[in-house]
Amino acid sequence: MDIDYIYQIIITYGGRLLFALLVLVIGLKVIRLIANAISKKFERAEFEPSMQPFLISLIRVSLQVLLVISVASMLGIAMTSFIAVLGAAAFAVGLSLQGSLSNFAGGVLILILKPFKVGDYIEAAGHAGTVKEIQVFHTLLDTPDNKRIIVPNGVLSNTSTVNYNINPIRRVDFTFSVGYEDSIEKVKEILNNIGANHPLVLKDQPPQVVLGEHGDIAVIFYLRVWCEKEHYWTIYFEVLEQVKKVFDEEGISIPYPQRDVHLIGNIEEDK
Repeated sequence: MDIDYIYQIIITYGGRLLFALLVLVIGLKVIRLIANAISKKFERAEFEPSMQPFLISLIRVSLQVLLVISVASMLGIAMTSFIAVLGAAAFAVGLSLQGSLSNFAGGVLILILKPFKVGDYIEAAGHAGTVKEIQVFHTLLDTPDNKRIIVPNGVLSNTSTVNYNINPIRRVDFTFSVGYEDSIEKVKEILNNIGANHPLVLKDQPPQVVLGEHGDIAVIFYLRVWCEKEHYWTIYFEVLEQVKKVFDEEGISIPYPQRDVHLIGNIEEDK
């Protein structure tokens, strides 16, 4: 190949290529700065936390696509041909990434319908945890023991979800086993007093104490109290401990399974 021809190509397209690369590098940095600025703006404006990561990711991807089209134009690529190729590539990628598109659509549905938001404790798709972030394709959950669970949005938008934080108050349910020989009235009085006198239990909804079952070895009592959602576990653990202490003081028995073994025949004869 003629050296002069190669030199001419370098002269003609080399500067254009370097300029396009420079625009690409600078453009990516500018997009990152824009995304960070928008994120800070959202935080100052107290914008819906659940939508922030999703919108920022969407803005970043859109700006990156525009940047690539601009760089291609600088290189002399005809936009009609480039868009046609881009469309065909997008169609092929769409077929191979149907799951990702489903996750994207699921993320949009979650943000529109709002079955949960950042900070809610949910149970869905066999997992439970606090919603840390709702991203374009996945939702991040943090478990109580600080493990991170990444759940696809497509799964979350198409499965049953239990949201433990959506209502301001919750009911705390207790089950207590008591011996058949103990007084029903006395047990009900003890449970009612403990439930009614706990400082975090709501006073406008009195505790409910009922005899719920006749078990194989015990009588089963149910205690139900209402509280603000943030006090649920505090009440649960404190009431359990208090009931055990009062039952011991009042002589209320808490049965546990026992097994009687009967030996039949003469052991000496069996030898």
